[in-house]
Amino acid sequence: MSVVRISNARFDAGQYEAIRQKLIEAQTSLIPAIKALKGHVAFYAAIDREHGAMTNVSIWESLADAKQLDSLRAMLDLADSFIEAGARFERPITNHETLWTLEGSGE
Repeated sequence: MSVVRISNARFDAGQYEAIRQKLIEAQTSLIPAIKALKGHVAFYAAIDREHGAMTNVSIWESLADAKQLDSLRAMLDLADSFIEAGARFERPITNHETLWTLEGSGE
């Protein structure tokens, strides 16, 4: 069983460019930190201009693996800077048991 972890935040439309830039810059510290964690399968950082939202979706081998993000220093440090830029994180961050998957190009 894999686990899908979803973290959502909202922001005002006028903050889009600042939040987008922060997400791009976050790669520098987050990619190596996340890759070093046990059980990492995939991580997606996404932004929705129209609805003023950003989402991080990650896939992990187990719930314990997913919960490593709760205390990942690089993630915690960045959260504060996103809050200062106007992001409002939804809590709790949810961890979902995977029931089925679909992969491929959709053909």
